[in-house]
Amino acid sequence: MASSPVEITQQLFERFGAKDVDGIVALLHDDVRIQFYGPAVIPYAGDYRGVTDARRFFETVLSSVDIHQFEPEQFLADGPMVTVTGQLHLTALSTGVDFRSDFAHVITVQGERWIRFRDFMDTAEAVRAFSAEPLD
Repeated sequence: MASSPVEITQQLFERFGAKDVDGIVALLHDDVRIQFYGPAVIPYAGDYRGVTDARRFFETVLSSVDIHQFEPEQFLADGPMVTVTGQLHLTALSTGVDFRSDFAHVITVQGERWIRFRDFMDTAEAVRAFSAEPLD
């Protein structure tokens, strides 16, 4: 039985929470595109295309922050598109500074794989955390 776009997204989020990059990559389309909006001070900001770049994105996220809370609250589906809203609380490992934000992820699923992922959050909070002077 085929999984719905929401189920695929929930599976990928579970794998992200478990820091299972190989498991994440297994749910990505070969032509995946990831767009994380923000300036270069955020180590994982950028436009990533293809599975190799997507792997680098997820590895960079997981090695750049300590995740205290990554809590999806709502999964809204419209055909192959899933919008996820929620709350996050992270620490930028390079500075030791915490930040919190609401988030919205807009995901498109094709053939039971993510083909597009766009991330929206309080970018100013992330910039503040990653721009702070490192803690001694």
